[in-house]
Parts: sequence; C-alpha cells; structure tokens
Amino acid sequence: MTIEKRIEAFVKLGDFLGQFQLKKIEKKDNILLNDLFFEPFHMQIKRAQESNAWFTVENVIYSFSSWSKILTHKNLNKWVSTYNLNNTKTKSIGVIMAGNIPLVGFHDFLTVLISGNQIMVKQSSTDKYLLPLIAKYLEHIEPLFKGRITFTEEKLSDFDAIIATGSNNTARYFDYYFGKYPNIIRQNRNSIAVLTGKESENELEKLGEDIFRYFGLGCRSVAKIFVPKNYDFDQLFKAIYSYKDLINYIKYQNNYDYNKAVYLMSQFKLLENGFLMLKEDNSYSSPIASLFYEYYENEDQLKQQLNIEKESIQCIVGNLNISNIVSFGETQQPQLWDYADGIDTLEFLQNL
Repeated sequence: MTIEKRIEAFVKLGDFLGQFQLKKIEKKDNILLNDLFFEPFHMQIKRAQESNAWFTVENVIYSFSSWSKILTHKNLNKWVSTYNLNNTKTKSIGVIMAGNIPLVGFHDFLTVLISGNQIMVKQSSTDKYLLPLIAKYLEHIEPLFKGRITFTEEKLSDFDAIIATGSNNTARYFDYYFGKYPNIIRQNRNSIAVLTGKESENELEKLGEDIFRYFGLGCRSVAKIFVPKNYDFDQLFKAIYSYKDLINYIKYQNNYDYNKAVYLMSQFKLLENGFLMLKEDNSYSSPIASLFYEYYENEDQLKQQLNIEKESIQCIVGNLNISNIVSFGETQQPQLWDYADGIDTLEFLQNL
C-alpha cells in the first residue's frame, strides 16, 4: 500500500470524525460509510463514559474533533514529507497504550500505520472502546489495512519493536521485558506554565483550558505553574472562574474533597477557590483538582532549572523565550510532529 493511499484513508477518517463537534453532532450526507458507522460511533461514546467516568461525552467528542482538524491532506503530507516511507519493509510493532485520556494512544496508532507497518495494540482497560471501532472504519475505507491491525489482551509477542507508555513504575517493567528489542518507553511527564504577572485576562482564561481539559489527566495538562515573587493569584482565579461547574461533577468533587482533607490534615498552606487548590510544591505532578506552584527569582535562573528538569516536563506554556514553547490554551492541540517526550516516533520506525 502506497503512502498516498494510507494518507487518503486517514483523511477520510478525519472527515468522519469531523461530524462530532462540541457544538453539534451532525450526520452528514457526504461522509463515506456513514450509514454503517455513524450510530455505532455515537453508541461507543456513551459506552466509553459508562466504562470510565473520566471519559465524559464532552471530552470524547473534544478528542474526536481535535483529530478531525489534524487529519488533513495538508498536515499529513507536511508531516511525512521529510521521511522515506515508500517501499519500506513491513515490520510488526507492538504498542502498549496508556488510558488516561480518550484516544491517548491514537498518535502511535497513526504513526505505525502511516509508516507502512503492522500494529499489535494492547489497550488500557480504561480506554478500550474507541480505537477498535476506528480501526474497523479504516479497514472498510481502505481494505489493504486488513490484517495490519491487531488488538490483544494477552502478553505481546512476535514483534520487531515496541512502543510502550505508562507510569514510572510500569516503565521499569517495560524496560525489563522489552529492553532487548528496539523500543520507545515513555514514563510520567507533566506540563507547566510560566507566568510573569503581565498576562492578559484572555491568556489566563485560555490557561484554564490547559489546566482543566480532560480534568487535568493528560501529560500535556498543566499541573504546575511558575510565578514571580508577590504574584497576584486573584487574577488567575478570576480568569478561570468559568470552570467552576467542574466541582458539580461527582468524580472531580470527590477528588477535590479528598485531596483538600489530606492537605489540611498535613497542615499545608493552600489557596483555593472552591474548585481548584493551589499548593506550593517543588514536584511536577499535582493531584486532580490541584495545581502546584513554585516561585522563581528571574527568567535566566528559571530557564536553567527547566533545562535540568526537562525529563519531567512534556511541554511549557507561556511567553518565555525558549524553544518549543506552547501558546496559552493550546496544550491539548499538538501538531502531528509534536512527539511525546520529544522522541521522533516516525524516525524511529523508519530506521528499524
């Protein structure tokens, strides 16, 4: 199968997913195989939430909508243009996926298939309903994908390379079992924002999206902010007030209440507004409904610190003059070439 055919299939998938938007879910007449797949996709969105309460209908649709905007001829051609992906020998790639946010493993799925390889997927039990149906749609759109996509709940075997994503603990397990194979093994990372106190209200409102989308469960979710001494936190609380209704979602509320109780019993100093707690902390991974903060003296010193601790950071939000900075509100809108942990997955596969 040529790279052109693979691209065309994913473009059609993007068109299909584009019917699912936050403002409106609309079945369109010009979408291929709609009569066969539209209602099953609609049903799987509800099923995903029933299986995992963090996968709200809104967040699943947000994921669908985001991928629909990415899967275009322009984006896909730009992405693959610097690689040689035609006439490559097909390899079998095992992919172990996380399950923290809807379709978190889709980029690996896309990358393996767009590179002309076969994929064996071991999904997380918390995100197992969406990707198999997407695979079926692709196989109907482009029959040459049949036989190239396998899902399993068993231990992976008979593969040429492995891509595995998990926690720091599971990464050690992955390395023990798969270290002898060509591999990409990802661990915990979190995203941060650097504030100066000069941000506009609009920028801080957008930061709310970076903090609260997917309830803050993604590695690209902002879990910590760096602020200058004497930073006025009231301006941040005011700007993100539109997210106040999150506290009405019972699972989020339970985490808020639990973590607040733990903090108070430990006599930690907190700033809170009824739906988000701010705690001064040097670590990068904050619990749900919490946001860590740390003061910095000057930007040069902060840049040095972030460079030293870069292995803990997925992306950085703000107006800082450093490479790979992400604009406010865009952490959950990565491009195809924004690789997790900065590891070029497509180059890895090309060089096998």
